[in-house]
Amino acid sequence: MTNNVKPDQTKAMTGPMVSRKYDVMHIVLRLVSLSASLISVAVMTTAKERSTVSIYGFELPLHSKWSFSGSFLYLVCVSAIVAFHSLLQLVMTSSRMLKKSSVFSSRKHAWIIFACDQVFAYAMMSAVSAATGVTNLNRTGFKHPPLPNFCKPLHSFCDRVGVSIAFAFFNCFMLAISAVLDVVWLAN
Repeated sequence: MTNNVKPDQTKAMTGPMVSRKYDVMHIVLRLVSLSASLISVAVMTTAKERSTVSIYGFELPLHSKWSFSGSFLYLVCVSAIVAFHSLLQLVMTSSRMLKKSSVFSSRKHAWIIFACDQVFAYAMMSAVSAATGVTNLNRTGFKHPPLPNFCKPLHSFCDRVGVSIAFAFFNCFMLAISAVLDVVWLAN
């Protein structure tokens, strides 16, 4: 039995289906990105702890809060901006999908979203790198002068910061995958 469908007809039949799968993937990525950003912000903004540390035989009180570090503030701000961007894209994509139109209204729109996804992915990577540096210093302590590992007495604080950084790092990948999907859309 031969198939009498011409290649142009096959493309026309699979085009809308492929477009809908792309639209659904775009919505899922935005939803995951929004969730990762919100979790990162929520976990980081609740990171605080009080304890004591012994330095040269003296017991010193410690109080650590996420807002004491510029790197953690930077991570929270970038994560909040990415959450807003993801929410905005999620609403726009969902409304366009409900109207049964493409995620992007034009190639120019697709390029703008691609550029935004790239900028936010790089900003998120920058924030994660800055926060990771501070967290690593807290975990290993200072070599010169020999100061203690602050994460031993402040383990809950450091764990919360680590979870926040992990979700922010995961969000970098979500934004990168979204940018790749934008490129795939632009290539068609």
